[in-house]
Amino acid sequence: MPERSKKPLVLIVEDEPLLRLFAVDMIEDAGFETVEAANSIEAVKILESRPDIRIVFTDVDMPHGMDGIRLAACIRDRWPPIKIIITSGKPLPNRVSIPAQTVFFPKPFRQDRVIETLKDMAA
Repeated sequence: MPERSKKPLVLIVEDEPLLRLFAVDMIEDAGFETVEAANSIEAVKILESRPDIRIVFTDVDMPHGMDGIRLAACIRDRWPPIKIIITSGKPLPNRVSIPAQTVFFPKPFRQDRVIETLKDMAA
C-alpha cells in the first residue's frame, strides 16, 4: 500500500504524456502530491484504490472509455467530496453541463489561476 502523504493528493488524468508531465510538475511545484492516469479507465481504478485523493485534474478529450466530462460526472456520483478541474483546448459546447464543485479552464490556461483554484479546493 502506498505511503500516505500529508500533502493534498491530486489525480492527473491526461492522455498526452508531455501535457501530463507538465501538469504533474506544475501541481507538485505548488505543494501537492500527484498520481497519474493516462485515461478514464485508469483514473477510476486509481480512485477505487486511493481514498486519499482530494482533487482530480482532467482533460476533456481522452481515448479508451469516458471523456473528461463523463469522468467528472462519474466522480461526482461515486466520490462526491472530490473536487474536479477540467481542462480542454476546445470550448465546451453550450449543451454540456459540468458537475457541481467542478471548475473548467480552457487551454492554454494561466498556471497561477489553476494553482489558486487547487489551493482553494484543498482548503
